[in-house]
Amino acid sequence: MKIDNTKAQMRKGILEFCILQLLSAEEMYPSDIIAQLKKAKLIVVEGTLYPLLTRLKNAGILEYRWEESKSGPPRKYYKLTPEGEIFLNDLKTTWEELKTAVNTTLNNRTS
Repeated sequence: MKIDNTKAQMRKGILEFCILQLLSAEEMYPSDIIAQLKKAKLIVVEGTLYPLLTRLKNAGILEYRWEESKSGPPRKYYKLTPEGEIFLNDLKTTWEELKTAVNTTLNNRTS
């Protein structure tokens, strides 16, 4: 079994949560989201991000607005909807539960 595949699956599982957390602080352009994720060592490419943003928008979790750009075509800036805020809070609760469960498992190793 390849460790890289397992690592990729773990990252995919938390990517949506991290993107929503970033957007809870401020609205962002997709390139800015990618830059922030790279800083956090969660490497993601546009081909992964755009379908996820579209899915979240279609689910009512995100909305966007267009802004004219000085250096090219207009840009979409994404932000959470009120439903997205509720969804993110539920994800935070789930994350805390998972974190506790994993830490308990790691700390209960038998020698």
